Amino acid sequence: MLEKQKLRAMYGVGERQFRGYFREAAGKKGVTGEELLRLLETRLDSLVLRLGFAQTMRQARQLVTHGHMLVDGKRVDIPSIGVRVGQTIGATPAARNFLTIHEALEVTPDPPPYLERDKGAVSGRLVRDPERNEIPLPVTVDERLVVEFMS
Repeated sequence: MLEKQKLRAMYGVGERQFRGYFREAAGKKGVTGEELLRLLETRLDSLVLRLGFAQTMRQARQLVTHGHMLVDGKRVDIPSIGVRVGQTIGATPAARNFLTIHEALEVTPDPPPYLERDKGAVSGRLVRDPERNEIPLPVTVDERLVVEFMS
């Protein structure tokens, strides 16, 4: 249960929403724990954080909720929307000048290998689905225990 709570806290997901992600991951062909992490990691707010447009998950969520992020050129204000491979994520023209985004771009490390980032245009792209060992989690999480608990 503790591992599940860690994941929920890291991604800012509620219990009911987490159960939905788990059901979706269980229905996929791959390993359920890895699929669950992949679903959580390809949420828009997670990718905004990984691309370095925000310093925290809450800040990334706020950028999305307030309509400052674009997916394939369209304004999106739903943090939980799933981003598919090949889609581009960028800031609106007004948001490109935000001090918080520029500060975040300066202090955050390069994005993981499954993402491409263009600092000048404040945009990025999901190149491929993330592998389990590429997902930069702040603490170690044993997703097998989550699957065992949720089953």
